Amino acid sequence: MANDWTPTSWQQRPIAQGVTYPDCLVLKEVLDRLAMLPPLTTSWEILKLKQHFAEASRGRRFILQGGDCSERFADCRADIITNKLKILLKMSLILCYASKKPLTRVGRIAGQYAKPRSSQEETRDGVTYHSYRGDLINRFPFTKEDRTPNPWRMLRGYERSALTLNFIRSLVEGGFADFRHPEFWDLRFTEDGEERSDKYQDMLGAVTDSIRFTESVTGSHLSELSRVEFFVSHEGLLLDYEQAHSHQVPRRKGWFNLSTHMPWIGDRTRQIDGAHVEYFRGIENPIGVKVGPTTTEQMLVELCETLNPCNEPGRLTLITRFGVDRVEDHLPALIEAVQRAGKKVLWCSDPMHGNTRTTESGIKTRSFADILGELNRSFEIHTRLGTILGGVHFELTGENVTECTGGAANLQESDLLERYESDVDPRLNYEQALEMALLIGRRMQENQPR
Repeated sequence: MANDWTPTSWQQRPIAQGVTYPDCLVLKEVLDRLAMLPPLTTSWEILKLKQHFAEASRGRRFILQGGDCSERFADCRADIITNKLKILLKMSLILCYASKKPLTRVGRIAGQYAKPRSSQEETRDGVTYHSYRGDLINRFPFTKEDRTPNPWRMLRGYERSALTLNFIRSLVEGGFADFRHPEFWDLRFTEDGEERSDKYQDMLGAVTDSIRFTESVTGSHLSELSRVEFFVSHEGLLLDYEQAHSHQVPRRKGWFNLSTHMPWIGDRTRQIDGAHVEYFRGIENPIGVKVGPTTTEQMLVELCETLNPCNEPGRLTLITRFGVDRVEDHLPALIEAVQRAGKKVLWCSDPMHGNTRTTESGIKTRSFADILGELNRSFEIHTRLGTILGGVHFELTGENVTECTGGAANLQESDLLERYESDVDPRLNYEQALEMALLIGRRMQENQPR
């Protein structure tokens, strides 16, 4: 960390996607209260995740990051949280089995309450209010009161994050994620997903048989299989909130953002001289940066130098998001620029954001085929250039929504309104997410050395 950095130094830089509150005194009161509350994560959890990312950057581990595009306070419910954990566990089992590598699970959960928007205002029937920016900032209903940024919602966000983390930790520590009983994670499949379900059940059988055989031969109980490590992440968009969670801890150097394990910078807020890069360069967490089509080679190298000046493995994850038709045009040159500069990074693919489109009827959606296509091309490019794609990043849910087209159920645009529940971006439903994991897993198996 540079000597000129403080948790508030970002306030002297230009900020993209900033939020203006109507009362600065109320904002200060909220931030003072947040700063006094117990942290949501710990420094040793954060440093362990950084170590996992370092291993993934060397090809010794794989990272699965996934969850809602934007969490809602109303969805802080046991069934929704459990289903989200179930689908991530099921996907991780498939990818771990296929890659023959340890796998780290990172949820977009317990803090993903703020979202950037292309426009700061929204107009309906001649009436203009603030755009909905996520429950951490304002509310979705189109009224002046709901759309006005309210700093007290940061306290609500902290409370919901704490409740969510507490429940996840209880499930994981209680044996919910026991690899010997993955049937506990089952989610109902539709008839259209029967073929994928059968393949998944075959994989489950192979995994459980291997575990039981090992335990019978060794005569020991593989207790470490009854639990998994689960980490959380969110986009660090609202810097007032992130600043309030920045702390120094005993017997460790530097400052930690204790609101999450891994915060990331979005594609709209990664300006090299901007407030977000200034804040992120000073915290000890592993951090991510979304890398889109407007990222130049020089810009990316400068971001690596600024955000990871010591070139520390596991510190910086580059999360690429181009779109299936543009990944070949942009990714190779960026990889080669980072290689030439000798920067140590973890490459991760986000095949969701670059493939967002709007239907003729005005519904935002994504195509399963486009998502899979960008992933496959990203794997091919990294293999061709001798680099490692060490992780994937999905927007998904454990619920049976209809927000993305395609997949085994062959959802069409006409099906989208049946169960379209997202207030912001479309997500893979549980069946599409599982199918995606199976197809990625098949590719990993095919690439295994013989």
